[in-house]
Amino acid sequence: MEDRPYVLMSRDEPSQPLASPQMPVQPEPAAIAFCREVLPAVSRTFAMNIPVLPRPLDTAVMVAYLLCRIADTLEDEAHGPASEVLLAELARLSTLPAGWEEDARRFSEEGARVLRAQAPEAEVRLVEGTARVLEALALHAAPVREHVASCVATMTKGMGKMGDKGRASGGGLGLASLEETLEYCYYVAGTVGEMLTRLFQWYSPAIAERAAALEPRAVAFGNALQLTNILKDVREDLERGSCWLPRTLLAEHGLTPEALLEPGNRGEAMKAHGQMVAVAHRELRKAFDYVMALPGQERGIRLFCLWPLFLAVMTLRKLYGNAAVLERQTVKISRRTVKWVVGSTKLLAGQDAALKLMFSTLTAPLPR
Repeated sequence: MEDRPYVLMSRDEPSQPLASPQMPVQPEPAAIAFCREVLPAVSRTFAMNIPVLPRPLDTAVMVAYLLCRIADTLEDEAHGPASEVLLAELARLSTLPAGWEEDARRFSEEGARVLRAQAPEAEVRLVEGTARVLEALALHAAPVREHVASCVATMTKGMGKMGDKGRASGGGLGLASLEETLEYCYYVAGTVGEMLTRLFQWYSPAIAERAAALEPRAVAFGNALQLTNILKDVREDLERGSCWLPRTLLAEHGLTPEALLEPGNRGEAMKAHGQMVAVAHRELRKAFDYVMALPGQERGIRLFCLWPLFLAVMTLRKLYGNAAVLERQTVKISRRTVKWVVGSTKLLAGQDAALKLMFSTLTAPLPR
């Protein structure tokens, strides 16, 4: 497929060419504009940190994230055989096979039709716009398309394998073991860490030179963020008929996923939750090493990684020992905390010693 000039500018070219009678400003393709519009509605975090990436890496990561979010929506909001069929079709369409345009329009219609009535409006709109997201993918260079398609294929295959294990079934709620929980995290988030690393290396020769340090830690970067989400959304997931916590760990405290929210079990439930916070903390430490392996001169890429990492740290601090996580109220960090993380990391993005001190200080209260 022919690569379009909009996304094939080199890193040394300006992201917005200067207007002149000979060279007018090139308008943004409608498919890219759609992705920019829908992104803040489905992820405030990625809407905040993707713009700090240099072009054309920013649009590559944006499109990749939205395709992964479509898969996540289908897994969460369209249970059963329809979900599995659609996930497999999304993986196929992400390779942009011959005739993908018409097939993508059919996929968009069918995907939106099978979502549950309670599905968030923004996610329904994203699924309805799958054809436009794929059109945006088609604008990118061949290596980008290949890395994104590989990620979507692995993710959707894993979702089909793991999804029903965490939902109410003959075996009950929950995953069998911590190993299964981490395997689930790999498929839905660790794969994204791997893909981001490949995209970073595609964009930056300096990052490609550090592949040996980055690649072994790429999965932990995704896993850490996913574990934090699991721990934050325990009650919400249970109320929707899902649980991604290991049954073996809960059993150590005399619990089952079905009994986790019972008020009489609150003490043991918080002990089990705290053990999982320690696992998330372990993955966050690996994720921090990943960020420190990124060259300091790639400031935008470092900030892209630092923001969700430190927001996850602050979220775990808020969750640890906080029984409200099992109540109906939502436990989340404040906007003031978000602004502090963003401002602090902007100042320290290239200062490794200061970042290490910041990370060590903030994670000190977390269990190991």
